[in-house]
Amino acid sequence: DSGLRFHYVAAGERGKPLMLLLHGFPEFWYSWRHQLREFKSEYRVVALDLRGYGETDAPSHKENYKLDCLITDIKDILESLGYNKCVLIGHDWGGMIAWLVAICYPEMVTKLIVVNFPHPSVFTEYILRHPSQLIKSGYYFFFQMPWFPEFMFTVHDFKVLKSLFTSQATGIGRKGCRLTAEDIEAYLYVFSQPGALTGPINHYRNIFSCLPLQHHEVIMPTLLLWGERDAFMEVEMAEITRIYVKNHFRLTILSEASHWLQQDQPDIVNKLIWTFLKEETTRKR
Repeated sequence: DSGLRFHYVAAGERGKPLMLLLHGFPEFWYSWRHQLREFKSEYRVVALDLRGYGETDAPSHKENYKLDCLITDIKDILESLGYNKCVLIGHDWGGMIAWLVAICYPEMVTKLIVVNFPHPSVFTEYILRHPSQLIKSGYYFFFQMPWFPEFMFTVHDFKVLKSLFTSQATGIGRKGCRLTAEDIEAYLYVFSQPGALTGPINHYRNIFSCLPLQHHEVIMPTLLLWGERDAFMEVEMAEITRIYVKNHFRLTILSEASHWLQQDQPDIVNKLIWTFLKEETTRKR
């Protein structure tokens, strides 16, 4: 309904149950490459470029990136793909969107899987009480500035972007699947296009417009996967998330894993997702 064109990459036959994958920042569909291959045997796996990212259209106004627009995008995409429900998986900012879609359109989500992002209400409440998390989320405030954040990402041949994935502080851990030179090149190619950073950062420029939430409850079976060495999110938020899920809730924390969990430990992540998908779950009374 927005009139925007969305780019996605799909694997698996049409007509199989839909698995919809929502990436984080600063990423694009490619961050799900391991899952596209893994789940295509039983699912139609669709990895999106979110609004403003990659080859998806990027409206120019900041207001076009409010969370209610992003939630409606997922509903519209589901319908235009010919489905009325899906397994929904989100990482990081895509995890925030996945939580909100599950809260606002519960009939559309059969199972919810979120990677390294707590329930949004946990995030907003926790950040106010824990200065350490407020500092880790400092980039949310930095991104409120016009044009300067985009510029900072581009200096020294996108050094900030590279170091996010590769540095000792924020990158994939020692025991993880490190990004190859080709992987890094794919990220640099996408984000070095003219204006390619403004849409992604505009997502954050609207975050204060719709939090805290009016509705909180998640009513479908939910799996939360968490890399304990996440440089941006404190692991304590993962356990607190349990109180908002009024159904089967499974939390798995991987001690050696980073924020980039599905790229860092793809084999373990895929195995945990399969186990969760095969489980017959009953709703809590």
